[in-house]
Amino acid sequence: MKWKKFRIKTVTDAEDIIISTLYDIGLEGAQIEDRIPLTAAEKEQMFVDILPEGPADDGIAWLSFFVEENEDGKLLVNGEETTQEAVLDSVRTELDGLRAFCDIGEGSISVDETEDIDWINNWKQYFHQFYIDDLLVIPSWEEVKEEDRDKMILHIDPGTAFGTGMHETTQLCIRQLKKYVTHDTVMLDVGTGSGILGILALMFGAKRVVGTDLDPCAVDAVQDNLQANGIDPSRFEMMIGNLITEKEIQDRVGYGCYDIVAANILAEVLTALTPVVTAQMKPGAIYILSGIIDDKEETVKDAVKKAGLELVDVNYQGEWVGITARKPLA
Repeated sequence: MKWKKFRIKTVTDAEDIIISTLYDIGLEGAQIEDRIPLTAAEKEQMFVDILPEGPADDGIAWLSFFVEENEDGKLLVNGEETTQEAVLDSVRTELDGLRAFCDIGEGSISVDETEDIDWINNWKQYFHQFYIDDLLVIPSWEEVKEEDRDKMILHIDPGTAFGTGMHETTQLCIRQLKKYVTHDTVMLDVGTGSGILGILALMFGAKRVVGTDLDPCAVDAVQDNLQANGIDPSRFEMMIGNLITEKEIQDRVGYGCYDIVAANILAEVLTALTPVVTAQMKPGAIYILSGIIDDKEETVKDAVKKAGLELVDVNYQGEWVGITARKPLA
């Protein structure tokens, strides 16, 4: 089997938002090449295309997306046949849209052909069980050790959706959920991914979770991870769509009915989401925001305050910031 490799030259600050945006048009499994120094945990857990000791970070990044090519020379995106030119046009359109509100650098695109690789499964050898405080996170292909059987255990397989719990931004959210979830909590999880935040909220005692995501892959990922953790799937409802811009999704999610809203996304998206999502929150509801690089902290805080929310807590892990706010009772 052949694959077309679409390689984008950008800047490191734009990596996450480009990956998220291109997932929306069916480009999955991004490969990242940059010169950002690796942490000790990343060196142990991640596969990278650069040596740990390399040139100084120059802010440049390359993102590669791989699209299957069939015997007729057609490309397969979201299960449908298309052409290289059509994919290029879609990518250029999305990149042009991003330029309007963030710096994506050069944004040039090159196309190469590559041989068949098991992209879905090869990464599994680098994802192993680990702890977040007293919580054990473990993938399905590993066994729980005898000494860990009495601990709270989250079984998680990210599949083709984001989220293993390893990233600092997710851990910042998890600690706040543990602090605020009660047995009466109804939670909205915006940008659900693999479902890790919503599933943990249920494990912490929440009554029900509603999740939203742009990527249809999140539906299957959430269902698989609910089953892996023995959780009734009726307690976690998934919706696919853009809560920021789609009135239909806003209406389906509902208004004034959530005790906690969690959003582990990106600072740029959080600033747009915050004035919208306040309508979904009950008076007194808690809003947990993460995915914020440290130099975006004040920008997100300003968005929170402008939306009429009260800052409750700010936490830090590495270069990442987690912000917790509350909707006033009146």
